[in-house]
Amino acid sequence: METDPVGKPLAGKNILITGAARRIGRHLALTVAQAGANVIVHHAHSAYEAQEVCTQIRSLGVDAHVISADLNDLGLASSLVSAASCYGPLDMVVNNAAVFKPVGPLESSLKDWLEHLNINLTAPFLISKAFATSLSPQQTGRIVNILDWRALRPGPDHFPYTISKAGLAALTQSMAAALAPQVTVNGLALGAILPPSDGASPDGILDQVPAQRWAELKEVGDTLLFLLTGPSYITGEIIHLDGGRHLI
Repeated sequence: METDPVGKPLAGKNILITGAARRIGRHLALTVAQAGANVIVHHAHSAYEAQEVCTQIRSLGVDAHVISADLNDLGLASSLVSAASCYGPLDMVVNNAAVFKPVGPLESSLKDWLEHLNINLTAPFLISKAFATSLSPQQTGRIVNILDWRALRPGPDHFPYTISKAGLAALTQSMAAALAPQVTVNGLALGAILPPSDGASPDGILDQVPAQRWAELKEVGDTLLFLLTGPSYITGEIIHLDGGRHLI
């Protein structure tokens, strides 16, 4: 596919998005597809939804493939880039997949702790490392890690999730320095985007959001596109799309 600079800034690019079958990941996959990218849709336990996303993506005139892997299995995480590359050399990776459980430090079991660290931190590390080493010396790449405002303002709620995302924020900046200039690594820290996936009540969520509203999914997609298509001189940056929540 030839690059179309007008309206299709990602034309011809192959992008792996983890956790792309549902919720925000689904929207991110459709966003990059609308911008011209071919998408590798990763999922762990959402096969039907992943196929649905691929059907929608193909209707946009680009290619899409599904890869299933439970990222709690670090062996599968390590081989994800290799599996995705069977459909063409990857140009970009979006580490979106995450587990999000409402447990505090005293309620968190070792299993909870390790699951969050594996999926939210170690898997992105392994995927990013495999992606960077897969590039030829002439290729450049981009990595975007989906973070959370909690990563920079950790509190007692969602304890293993928050700690794992704080680690991912540090990983983002460390790998940006390590992989430059060939690969940019940036983070997108989200706030109130969709009602909680853990079934918690959304009541009160906006009380400490200065913008006093939920984000629009289009705002999430537009910010991702900026990080994937904007200046390559931006690396190691963490953009907060949270209505100012991290300031309170």
